[in-house]
Amino acid sequence: MRFFRRIALSAAGVVVVALAAVLIPLGLAHEKPVAICLGDPSTYPEAGIAGWQGEQLVNAATIMQTATALGFGRDGQVLGVMTAMGESSLHNIDYGDWETSGFTNPDGSRTTSIGLFQQQDWWGSVEQRMDPATAATLFYQRLSRVPDWQSMDRSLAIHRVQINLDPTYYTRYAEDAVAVVDAMSQPC
Repeated sequence: MRFFRRIALSAAGVVVVALAAVLIPLGLAHEKPVAICLGDPSTYPEAGIAGWQGEQLVNAATIMQTATALGFGRDGQVLGVMTAMGESSLHNIDYGDWETSGFTNPDGSRTTSIGLFQQQDWWGSVEQRMDPATAATLFYQRLSRVPDWQSMDRSLAIHRVQINLDPTYYTRYAEDAVAVVDAMSQPC
């Protein structure tokens, strides 16, 4: 009986050592994260970032690059990406709330919102509002005129620029916008 117990214990010991030899290196070997280069869409992860992918990440990159060119840092980038997530799901669309839901402006007039930021006629020409970099520039020009926007709640700062009905509307996009901006801000 002792003989069999010794064999069983020895076999168990061999199994533990063999498993450790296989599992420890697997647990220690982490793949290096793939570098995402803001200006190179071929480096964007196919699976996306926080559910945003393809054209959406290209548009987020344009917003981020525009923010940087205009002197806005990470906080400004997050606000721009958050806004476009909330307004168009980061798609550069040529229609808006009137066409999809029949929404009107507070004065009863038809909305004319288009583009990443769903900007109306008074923001600029159709061409300006449909060009992602120009639309982002228009957004950042207005953001720069909001006093103390850096210390405001993000959604409220965006609300002051976009003049939408719900000042908390953009809050739901904050986490995703931070994830996208942070992932795309890594050195490549």
